[in-house]
Amino acid sequence: MALDPAIVSTPKEEKILMRMGVKPIGSRRRRAALQTAANIPFEQLPYQCFQEARKILLADREEKLEEIEVERSRIARLKEQDAAVSGGEQQKQTRLRSMMNYLEELKILADINDPVIKKRYEDGEGDMNKPIYRYLADKEWRRYRRPLLMQRITQMAVVPDILPHLDPVVDIRLAFGRHNVQPGNFIDSRVSEMLPKLRVQVFDKGERLVSLVVVDPDVPDVESDSFKYRCHFLAANIRLSPAEPSLAFSKLSGDTQVLLPWLPPFAQKGSPYHRNSIFLLQQPDGKEIDIASLREKVKRDGFNLRSFSDKHSLRPVGVHMFRSTWDDGTASVMKRAGIEGADVEFKRKRVEPLKKPVLPLPRKKAEPLWKFR
Repeated sequence: MALDPAIVSTPKEEKILMRMGVKPIGSRRRRAALQTAANIPFEQLPYQCFQEARKILLADREEKLEEIEVERSRIARLKEQDAAVSGGEQQKQTRLRSMMNYLEELKILADINDPVIKKRYEDGEGDMNKPIYRYLADKEWRRYRRPLLMQRITQMAVVPDILPHLDPVVDIRLAFGRHNVQPGNFIDSRVSEMLPKLRVQVFDKGERLVSLVVVDPDVPDVESDSFKYRCHFLAANIRLSPAEPSLAFSKLSGDTQVLLPWLPPFAQKGSPYHRNSIFLLQQPDGKEIDIASLREKVKRDGFNLRSFSDKHSLRPVGVHMFRSTWDDGTASVMKRAGIEGADVEFKRKRVEPLKKPVLPLPRKKAEPLWKFR
């Protein structure tokens, strides 16, 4: 008998579904309610307490909708008002931004307690063009995934080794084929050889242009006995919106978006693990970057993300990372990509101590015991 992920309500059935690669939909309590009330819409469930609570919530929603209409009329009047009356153009724009933010907050408050809204969000049917679904997604991201991400990039010193400061406001999920990657995971070189896919969820309305950079800060530099940067991928003028989170490297245009194509991450034998970091940088005011003029200037080796972002006024909004080390497939990956150095092995240089070793003091020979008799 096939299990329905929408109505399973026991831990045993949930485990069976998870082994099959299917995730149960929503909470266990909601699935149990749907199982006992088949073919009844969620908002019409025959529970008196539930229906009485919905009446109170609907009355509160009507009040919020009235406040939304009042605020919209105030915004319309302010837009038509002369800037001199409002204290200047700058003061007028400041008031407009404040009123627009309050309007978005009212839209969220109107739907935040609606059980139908929460059901649609849990079922993955939420429209990310609406503020309430963006708010719920942002809240869920900040509850677990963002703290985990901040812990990994701080613990592994991605910040400040690559960028001095970073405050992620965009949820980035990374996958190679069907292999989902958590921040900081070690990825086999044969897996990371294929083009990655990103799912980028933004939580504010509107469309924007972003740049995508993949940087490795752990490239050994033998001459200076230190490490340097290498850019594995660079693209710009990528359009993102809340309702279209998919970002596949293979679908980016090589003429108008990609500056440096994908170079498979690799770590030579003996070198420490490499922190391959993915950065998403928002372009100012939706302005496009001139790809043709940058193509000759940007180089893979020695790429400095700090200077690149400062030069083009880019604001970092998202980050992800994975680690790579020498494995059984690294040599073949380097050969297919035309990268030299697969036969090189790095070893730690032994440093002789400057201080001479201290010899132990000579011990006095013990006297025979017959003298004390």
